[in-house]
Amino acid sequence: MQLFPNKPAPPSDDKRWKIVDGTMNRHGREQYALIEILHTVQETFGFLTDEALRYVAVSLRVPFSKVYGVATFYHFFTMKPPGEHTCVVCTGTACYVKGAAKLIDAVKEEVGIAPSETTKDGKVSLLTARCIGACGLAPAAVFDGDVAGKQTGEKVKGRLREYSQPIAVAAGVGA
Repeated sequence: MQLFPNKPAPPSDDKRWKIVDGTMNRHGREQYALIEILHTVQETFGFLTDEALRYVAVSLRVPFSKVYGVATFYHFFTMKPPGEHTCVVCTGTACYVKGAAKLIDAVKEEVGIAPSETTKDGKVSLLTARCIGACGLAPAAVFDGDVAGKQTGEKVKGRLREYSQPIAVAAGVGA
């Protein structure tokens, strides 16, 4: 006997859909779990696609418009593939007062993108967050998941320059 007999088939045979299905099954495929399920989809695939949103809508028996509305309302969700590296600038009150706008300007100067954009080469994405919970380190940014506090425009530019440096394959290469 199947637990969910009318369960729709995933959009593809990509094995990562099993992770998403696991989250849905753990919550009984109930509508209240929509945000957690969208988080799982984004963590698993890197971003949300229309195809993924449709699958979640059908699986939870909610209108696509509701799923799309939630995905586009919350700042955490993204409908575009992220860059190879991410820079998240905190724009919470403490960071804002201590210079978050200067950090965003530094990213614009260094790599030519604004918040919610990715460089043309796909190397860097710039995001903003309302608060990352590092108020004592303001202004703060998160580079590839690592929180960096007391940032300046020059520190941010330096970190972004690291992303464009080729990685030496072996010690002494190019010496």
